[in-house]
Amino acid sequence: MKIIELEVTDSTNEYCKRIANGEDVIVTAKRQTSGKGTKGRSFVSDGGGLYISVMRHNPVQSGCAFKIMVDSCTAVCKTLQSFNLTPVIRWSNDVLVNGKKICGTLIENTFRGDTVSRSIVGMGINVNNVLPQDLQEIATTMQEAAGKDFDVSAVRDALVKNLQKSYSLKQYKSYINWFGREILLRCADGEIRAVAQDVAEDGRLVCTIDGKTVKVSSAEVSLRL
Repeated sequence: MKIIELEVTDSTNEYCKRIANGEDVIVTAKRQTSGKGTKGRSFVSDGGGLYISVMRHNPVQSGCAFKIMVDSCTAVCKTLQSFNLTPVIRWSNDVLVNGKKICGTLIENTFRGDTVSRSIVGMGINVNNVLPQDLQEIATTMQEAAGKDFDVSAVRDALVKNLQKSYSLKQYKSYINWFGREILLRCADGEIRAVAQDVAEDGRLVCTIDGKTVKVSSAEVSLRL
């Protein structure tokens, strides 16, 4: 897969869209000026972090779109693990270390019929970057977690290698340590207490609410551990 390494760009996802010509590509940047998170949020992308997007064409059938999330989140976890950190996936797309967010994922899929005709997966890993004061309670960096600096290029190379592999749902779930625990589901009407049980093949979270087993999607609720 072609790899493009940038010093700075507005957003690696947006860069992928501008160069899209049917070729699969990985784009990395040392800094983003207009990083994007989920649900339209901005994503702080200062120097010292790793910002990367993977663009693939016709990766899966639309009914199997969660496989894109499985591959990307598992690749991030494998990478962090290789640097002696202990990652945990917070369904569906956040990766935590020591209970704090260290990586977020933004997936932008284009559909044609029953196929994902193009998928752009953007990831931002906090490596040595300094976090804004208002994020320090909920986010962390590899540097903070390990008490030392990391070679961002080495982290990038490990992630690029891992992103070119395929992973199973079982491997994705191996980074979840909160099954059987009480969680909070945030929805438009407030918060609901539930007990997490599993993640289904289609990506929905299986949980027990008031004694009943239900499946919820990340489009409907967000998870608070």
